Amino acid sequence: MTTYVIDADHSTLGFTIRHAGIGKTRGQFDEFNGTIEVADDSTPTGSTASATIKAASVNTRNNDRDNHLRSADFFDVETYPEWTFATTGVSGSKESFTLTGDLTIHGVTKSVDLEVEFLGAATDPFGNDRAAFEASTVISRKDFGLTWNAALEAGGVLVGDKVTITLEIEAIKQA
Repeated sequence: MTTYVIDADHSTLGFTIRHAGIGKTRGQFDEFNGTIEVADDSTPTGSTASATIKAASVNTRNNDRDNHLRSADFFDVETYPEWTFATTGVSGSKESFTLTGDLTIHGVTKSVDLEVEFLGAATDPFGNDRAAFEASTVISRKDFGLTWNAALEAGGVLVGDKVTITLEIEAIKQA
């Protein structure tokens, strides 16, 4: 096994959700860490990944909204300070594969499939071997107990149910 550690300074964990039924709100989590264990460089089969996200690090570039997301109405970061992901299976080719795993948000664990693209590997000027990946999935926030909403006067609701999660990951090979 070859171990890689996520380089959070060169990675992004983002999300997009519908707002007021017409627009989209984007955000990210600024504090997260994780590891990738590669079993065989020629195939993702047998490899694993795990990550921990600090829920309070949510950043939508709006302090009032971020504080509301941290509250008991949404993430309840006092009770559920961390979210986790752990691989349960991998299928596909080296360049494009599905990473299945248990995602725990707000104390609820659900299986999710991340569609992953391997972007390549390189050695940086400091001698670090790096690998890069992009991944995405769509989840229902209600499946994780995140049900707060507000009805709109014209019909519909303020916050959509489907959340698109996107990852842009750079990881550093460990000696």
